[in-house]
Amino acid sequence: MIVRILTEGQFQLPGAQLDKLNDLDNQVVDAVAAYDGKQFHHLFDQMLELVRDKGEPLPPELIAESQVILPAPDTTLDEARSLFTGEGLIPG
Repeated sequence: MIVRILTEGQFQLPGAQLDKLNDLDNQVVDAVAAYDGKQFHHLFDQMLELVRDKGEPLPPELIAESQVILPAPDTTLDEARSLFTGEGLIPG
């Protein structure tokens, strides 16, 4: 699965990591719904680190469609309120 982190680039994330990423996404949705900024930032940072640590960076010149697009690392809780809703960024 190709995951883009806005302002950073794309990563090829092994399918085995999808469940963990989806779980974190669901927890972020809950934190945003509760308007819990501390929890949101903690969980969102975990999402980003999972992609960075387990994913393989793709060359910038490679143009590939991203299956998941994560917001920029400096996303605020207020910005996240319009992004992390319903099923979150990762359906399923």
